[in-house]
Amino acid sequence: MTPAAQTSRRDFLGKTAAAAGGIVAAPYVITSKALGDGLTPPASDRIVMGGIGIGNMGAGDQNAFLGRPDVQYVAVCDVRRKWRDDAKNRVDGKYGTKDCAAYVDFRELLARDDIDAVHIATPDHWHAIMTIAACRTGKDVYLQKPETLVLRDGPAMIAAARRYGRVVSGGSQRVMEDYRGVVDPIWAGEIGNVKSIDIAVDGPSMSCYLPGQPAPDDIDWNLWLGPAPWQPYHPGRCDGNFGTKGNSWRSYFDFSGGSLTDWGAHHCGGAIFAADLREMQPEKATWHPAESGKPAWVSVTYPNGVEIHHNRPGQFQTVPPSLAHGNSIKFVGDGAARARKPVPSYRGQGGIYGDFIECVKTRERPFRDIELAVNTMTAPHLIGIAYRLERSLQWDRQAQKFLKDPEADRFCDRARREPWIL
Repeated sequence: MTPAAQTSRRDFLGKTAAAAGGIVAAPYVITSKALGDGLTPPASDRIVMGGIGIGNMGAGDQNAFLGRPDVQYVAVCDVRRKWRDDAKNRVDGKYGTKDCAAYVDFRELLARDDIDAVHIATPDHWHAIMTIAACRTGKDVYLQKPETLVLRDGPAMIAAARRYGRVVSGGSQRVMEDYRGVVDPIWAGEIGNVKSIDIAVDGPSMSCYLPGQPAPDDIDWNLWLGPAPWQPYHPGRCDGNFGTKGNSWRSYFDFSGGSLTDWGAHHCGGAIFAADLREMQPEKATWHPAESGKPAWVSVTYPNGVEIHHNRPGQFQTVPPSLAHGNSIKFVGDGAARARKPVPSYRGQGGIYGDFIECVKTRERPFRDIELAVNTMTAPHLIGIAYRLERSLQWDRQAQKFLKDPEADRFCDRARREPWIL
């Protein structure tokens, strides 16, 4: 299995793309579609893309990019044969060819210099390593949320994006699209300055004690684990379902932060955007112990005094002036008169996917630029660490560590199996 021959994007249509896993791309036949028409630009002007992690959300991302006339989709990668084959078939069916390359190892896809951009929707423990590798090989990245598994991931990903001049976009479309009903009135000043936000979402991930089973031959189990601690195969460990109560990788500490970083990435993303906190990180997390039969809860405080409370008892009682998004987010303001501010929006056409593609073309920073996404994820990470330690914490954004708290600093990063290091 070797990477495709080194070619430029404009030369790609005249070349042969070699694939992994015994699938070899046939010579590309120049068609009228490749040359462009009134609706589709010529292939030389399209963004050449591949996808890494093509199950569930990855399949949705693939379909979104595959459906764009300004994208030429050429390669897929997944450690599971079924997801890999299904993804290749979608691409080949779209173009009426058999040219889409299919890889088991993401490094082979990234070694191709004809690919401009990749989308990544693997389990969370792979996000930082793959994103940084993609930046180093000259690829722009659309990365599914939660962008980080641990706090240390964030600065490393930002540094890679900036050093290599790459466009890296976080993938939570809900930040703009689901929460617009609270974003617009808050940016218009209808409740004054936001003072506090309540967020309701389940808590951190759990340890996994599932027994081992023989790994089936349609998954590369060692590569699926990657940087995570070695453990035996069990289908519940690696199932990509969206549950977080067990029998999914989203449930377990080695691979995910649980609901707190999964759905919490959406809710925190919407809340932080609405309150215009995206440029900040919290400076402390406050532990509120259980009392009077009510469970413990945690809040984080930003440098401007805004507080975000996670699962505060009685959080959705009416406190005017306030706005709520269902039973998941509630904002309380001070009611002071405040000038309307223009709401930042996507670039290009086609939602968050179009925003990414437009920024790949223009080299502007996308709506969910990696630095803004990392800032957002800092909040649920701090909340999760406070729950695990059952005490309050102070965070030093400049140093990216806790203040005089080596025990808490241990949660900033994870040990990684070789050779998967940052």
